[in-house]
Amino acid sequence: MTVRRAAEERRAAVLGKPIAHSLSPVLHRAAYAELGLDGWSYDRFEVDEAQLPAFVRELGPEWAGLSLTMPLKRAIMPLLDEVSETAASVAAVNTVVLTEDGRRLGDNTDIPGMVAALRERGVEKVESAAILGAGATASSALAALRRICTGPVTAYVRSAARAAEMRTWGERLEVDVRTADWNDAREAFTAPLVIATTPAGTTDALARDVPESVGTLFDVLYEPWPTPLASAWTARGGAVVGGLDLLVHQAVLQVEQMTGVPVGPLAAMRAAGERALAAR
Repeated sequence: MTVRRAAEERRAAVLGKPIAHSLSPVLHRAAYAELGLDGWSYDRFEVDEAQLPAFVRELGPEWAGLSLTMPLKRAIMPLLDEVSETAASVAAVNTVVLTEDGRRLGDNTDIPGMVAALRERGVEKVESAAILGAGATASSALAALRRICTGPVTAYVRSAARAAEMRTWGERLEVDVRTADWNDAREAFTAPLVIATTPAGTTDALARDVPESVGTLFDVLYEPWPTPLASAWTARGGAVVGGLDLLVHQAVLQVEQMTGVPVGPLAAMRAAGERALAAR
């Protein structure tokens, strides 16, 4: 891996729609400052699926990488020269590295970011797990659980179609996935690890059902924070991993790939993210 020179003028950005809310510029710029990469810049661009091919085609040699958020994580894949095994496993790319010879390399740092965030809280292996929800983040959660869960994963979903999707992802990722109705979601709390992947407000009503004894909760939301579920979990003495933890861990992996720095400045990036959220 080649480490970029600090004086080089290099560009990176996050793309998506909507994009104004993204914390990625705050995190990446904090990394550049900490690493002394004075010539580096990181911006945000509102780009939809129709606009993406032209945007990528017009990137010049000064570009080092892209971060992708919804709805572009799958739309970017046909535009790449190579896609990592991790990204291919969930058909989603959130990171593009632009090499000096003009190649576009796609990866997914959400999955190892989840694993790293859990490891930071002492969660290395679990015998079973539960997932609340069945969207794109849930498939990434399944891929992460493939690395740390030795037993079944139960997904709590709202429809038969969503249940079928999660079972299909389980087969694809070689994870023992079982599905249950959302109305029984409180039963998820008996699992040693619960990953909540649903939009803001979806799990609020479940906060009152958190039992006396709990394991670890990974709530992928970071705004608003803490969620009622996370607060109830903390009150019961359980460990909580939040969406900012995920965001920082996946972003530090992006910084490492785009800049060639072997270890990104995790603490500086987290502090910048916390300050930005507190100011909102």
